[in-house]
Amino acid sequence: MCMGDGKTSERFRKRTEAAKRENSSVCQNERRWTRTAGLAWLVLACAGIFSACAATDRPAEQNGNVLDMEARTEQETVDMAKSSFLQDQEAVEWNNLHRKSEMECSYAAQFSVDYYDKDYKLITIAQENRYLVVPEGAPVPTGLPKDVAVLRQPLSRIYLTATSAMDLFRALDSIDKIRLSGTDASAWYIEEAQEAMERGEILFAGKYSAPDYELILAEQCTLAIESTMIYHTPEVKEQLENAGIPVLVEYSSYESHPLGRMEWIKLYGALLDREQEAADYFASQQALLEQLKTPQGEKKTVAFFYVTANGSVNVRKSGDYVAQMLELAGGDYVFSDLAERENALSTETIQMEAFYAAAKEADILIYNSAIDKELTALDELLAKSSLFADFKAVKNKNVWCTGKNMFQESTGLCDLIVDFYRVLTDENVEDWDLTYLFRLQ
Repeated sequence: MCMGDGKTSERFRKRTEAAKRENSSVCQNERRWTRTAGLAWLVLACAGIFSACAATDRPAEQNGNVLDMEARTEQETVDMAKSSFLQDQEAVEWNNLHRKSEMECSYAAQFSVDYYDKDYKLITIAQENRYLVVPEGAPVPTGLPKDVAVLRQPLSRIYLTATSAMDLFRALDSIDKIRLSGTDASAWYIEEAQEAMERGEILFAGKYSAPDYELILAEQCTLAIESTMIYHTPEVKEQLENAGIPVLVEYSSYESHPLGRMEWIKLYGALLDREQEAADYFASQQALLEQLKTPQGEKKTVAFFYVTANGSVNVRKSGDYVAQMLELAGGDYVFSDLAERENALSTETIQMEAFYAAAKEADILIYNSAIDKELTALDELLAKSSLFADFKAVKNKNVWCTGKNMFQESTGLCDLIVDFYRVLTDENVEDWDLTYLFRLQ
């Protein structure tokens, strides 16, 4: 069921209201109180059985007094259990919680994690969106600012439409926390995600702009993780939140440094209480780059691009993370002048003639098939434009192509930089087993 026609069925409206009641702190307390009281009644019921058996040997008048006393005892026991439970639930006041520390990030600037007393965590994204991670079984603090969304642990039935996050969950061995996907099985290049969907462990719940609300509610979704594309359909975000499902919008694509994107694994580590695993994984990836030696001599020039359906060429601006990775790998990006333009997009589409002028003498061409159809031979590139025959890199057969998995595998950024480094600096590059690049013959 989607919201494309702007109408919501009566059935969904009722389920939404029910979900809101289920997710309210009052109902949470009521459910926990019911379980606590239920245990107390079970104990008292067992005691009552024995009391009833013993009462058969007493006079009727005495039995009545005993039963009255037992009734009072039962009520007092229940009242004590309820009082103790409610006291525990009301013990946390937001203003009384103290900030103890913050997460250390080396490159990521679009999120922060502050650690508070009693294992509460406050996540801030893009300097304004705030989320409080509430430990399992703990109450929501009273006095919490209204702009702070509440994320109750365990976060184990997640609806994920931000495809770049799946690989970070995989690295944390936590794909099982994803129950619903905004990407169908056939569109995943992450093997573990595709297999989980084929086994029915992850269900397709509609893409970000047209989710299956009824399925999401039926699966008791605890969190929706969206990319910033959700802001193009704000009514979807509002509808999910109205149903009691918090929406976390991730901004990893806004990180200025390539490793900042991958450092978002630490945020997901905080959501899942796997901070140490996230920190260890990130450190292991950084170690890959530390092994690279600074290239000696003149840097090789390189262009990263793809040809659009109408024959224009899409290239990366100098501030884009792919352009920066090429620089980190020791290359000289030929479109370094495409920095400050009127829009904030990280790419720009230019005419073939302009691309020809800038990249004709480039030492290396890298074709971005993660967006366009994957090329398999140089002839396929020449079929897109006869002008490519004049390019230095084509004549020297130094044209490379990316795999379709490049953008989904967020944890592979360091491997991609290493691939770039090999292509740019190693004359015996064919001896290496590259992860994301292959040469067009």
